[in-house]
Amino acid sequence: MQEIHYVSSDIMDLHTISGIILSEKKLELSDEASLNIKKSYDYLHSKIKDNDTPIYGINTGFGSLCNVKISSENLSKLQENLVMSHACGTGEFVPKEIVKLMLLLKIQSLSYGYSGIQLATIERLIDFYNHDILPVVYTQGSLGASGDLAPLAHLSLPLLGKGEVWQGDKIISSEEILKKHQWDPIELKAKEGLALLNGTQFMSAYGIYILINSYKLSYLADVIGALSVDAFDCNMSPFDPLVHLVRPHRGQVKTAERIVEILEGSELGASEKNNVQDPYSFRCIPQVHGATKDTLSFVRRTFKTEINSVTDNPNIFIEADKIISGGNFHGQPLALGLDYLGIALAELANISERRTYQLVSGLRDLPAFLVNNPGLNSGFMIPQYTAASIVSQNKQLATPASVDSIVSSNGQEDHVSMGANSATKCLRILENLETVLAIELLNASQAIEFRRPKKSSPFLESLIATFRQVAPFVDEDRVLANDIHAAVAFIQSFSVDAELLFD
Repeated sequence: MQEIHYVSSDIMDLHTISGIILSEKKLELSDEASLNIKKSYDYLHSKIKDNDTPIYGINTGFGSLCNVKISSENLSKLQENLVMSHACGTGEFVPKEIVKLMLLLKIQSLSYGYSGIQLATIERLIDFYNHDILPVVYTQGSLGASGDLAPLAHLSLPLLGKGEVWQGDKIISSEEILKKHQWDPIELKAKEGLALLNGTQFMSAYGIYILINSYKLSYLADVIGALSVDAFDCNMSPFDPLVHLVRPHRGQVKTAERIVEILEGSELGASEKNNVQDPYSFRCIPQVHGATKDTLSFVRRTFKTEINSVTDNPNIFIEADKIISGGNFHGQPLALGLDYLGIALAELANISERRTYQLVSGLRDLPAFLVNNPGLNSGFMIPQYTAASIVSQNKQLATPASVDSIVSSNGQEDHVSMGANSATKCLRILENLETVLAIELLNASQAIEFRRPKKSSPFLESLIATFRQVAPFVDEDRVLANDIHAAVAFIQSFSVDAELLFD
């Protein structure tokens, strides 16, 4: 039986969303949400009936055209024109997983009853979600301030039978998909276009997707880093809990505990060392990985608040009998969070590449470039180049977008967050981190073979055995691009329990 998630005012978090995605749950509105939506819609239409008072975006133009009054017979046309005119996205396609999250988060935000949207519109968005009808959305076009206008316009076009959607791996017209399901296009009512386009669901969907995957890569950075610790024959003393209790940043303490747990039972870890100290990229794993964990916690709190909020404009407050034009669509909290997260993820890649560099340097009784007959064989010389290139790109991508702003809409929108650019950059950094960790895994698993007959921990030996099925030991030179791609696929397919990730 298909599991169902009921859209309600219950708090959503990473656990909730991860569960919806992994279990492929269908969406339905709760009775509470349906009632709130209807009450808001009825209140709005009672207020504007026979009322000539200008209300922004409902019977006026948009942006710097806010003082242009629109006649009552053109209110639906006004909203339809808004969606069509704002669909100006360019660039690459937004990944389908993120588009589906955009639908989920837009449905959630509109369900609270502060937007004046009709029930039929939200139910059609739910139909799209449940049938995997995913609008074609583009990565470029949002300033992250008046809401994610261009991306959300493309998300909304199929409601009108316009634009395009994904059907599996094919792109077809929205008109065709409506005919297939015998659905009529939605006739937008007063404020509906604005409710659909105002909001932060582009930035939020990127942020939630990145956060879920960042927690996984943060865990794997600890696992792969621990393997490198054994491969480089490092001391275990830097992970002693006494060291971290006198500087108890939560992420630092948690990382040290995890490294000790991962390396429990390691013959290499327990062996006597000749080296008094290890390079920072090994010795300071708790401090560096831990700081990224603390960043994840901060950004997670920011996005938890955002996805449980109302971010369109104006907002309808029935009990106070007010319709208020404000600025909840401004993406500044998300822009800052995404920039911070991008920096933190770039640092995980940075320290990973440094460990790879040390492993191939011919130190600690390891052969140069981790291969037999170095000279005849180049071994793992060039994967480190690749990692270095990616890390350097990450440093460029980690330059904050949120410090920039460009005046738009004839000066009406004179400060913008650029959070959409923060979001797309952060996703690229995440993908780069995945590759850098895959390269470290290749190097560390190769280096560990030169420590035989000593073994690492049972946990890591099991990991190596599984990994060896897709990336065998390199005895002599071969095309290592294939191994890198295999290692990336291994990381992508690696399953980690949500309770372990999000605790």
